[in-house]
Amino acid sequence: MVETHPKQRKCGAMIAQNRLLELDPSIRERLLTLENATRTRRQSGVVVRRGLLTIPIIVHVVFQTDEQNISDGQIQSQLRVLNQDFRATNPDLSKIPPVWRPLATDAQLEFRLADVTRTRTTQANFSTNDTVKFASSGGHDVVQPDTHLNIWVCNIRGGILGYAQFPGGPPDTDGVVILHSAFGTDGTAAAPFNLGRTATHEIGHYLNLHHIFGDSPVPNCSDDDFIGDTPNQESPNFSKPSFPSISCGNGPNGDMFMNYMDYVDDDTMFMFTTQQVLRMRTALAEQRPNLGVV
Repeated sequence: MVETHPKQRKCGAMIAQNRLLELDPSIRERLLTLENATRTRRQSGVVVRRGLLTIPIIVHVVFQTDEQNISDGQIQSQLRVLNQDFRATNPDLSKIPPVWRPLATDAQLEFRLADVTRTRTTQANFSTNDTVKFASSGGHDVVQPDTHLNIWVCNIRGGILGYAQFPGGPPDTDGVVILHSAFGTDGTAAAPFNLGRTATHEIGHYLNLHHIFGDSPVPNCSDDDFIGDTPNQESPNFSKPSFPSISCGNGPNGDMFMNYMDYVDDDTMFMFTTQQVLRMRTALAEQRPNLGVV
């Protein structure tokens, strides 16, 4: 079977989240508690868990073919991207339109590789149903999810580049899943998703960021991302839009399509905003308190 690499960004985080909410309605209560805490932080402007945090990552490479068994170099290339993007030291930061450059914010999060596991599987591909997260279904079990970010790298079907579990979900499925050809910048990484930004996007979800266009599956100007400093936009932006890209009456500057939480190509997303960082830090304090302390 010849693998095909997606040409348009598609994230499975909301598909996975809606499935978990059906299986365990108590997750909704935990999310509501976190949302209330985040709202309080926004009103006060207080950022919790201040200072630089270093998050250990365990990468689970789950492969059927030798090509899918990505190299250590490809894994290290992804770590380099994450450490630039979450510290706002990425070289393409200069491409942000001047009106939004003051909002581009250092999340003060760094990532270090704690371990790599490699599992040969009989499964040709995986979906958003979390089977890759269990050895019993051809994947690899989660490791220390309380203190470590687990990332599964595998072949995903359905044109999905990756998905993440929001805070508040079950520990045995906690983490991020990334298509091997959208992971890092070397090896099997393929354009237009070969700059490591899929992992940046999905870790945003893991730290409670929503898509910048909201969660609605249809174009909708009343839906948003619960963030005050990102303009409302009607729907995802794809490929490489030109500035300004206006929707939902948000002119003259339009959509903040260069935000990591939109659907543009890797070479067109460059930034997290101040309030996105506040939201991530609140998620760390409230739901992931042991992450970044080892």
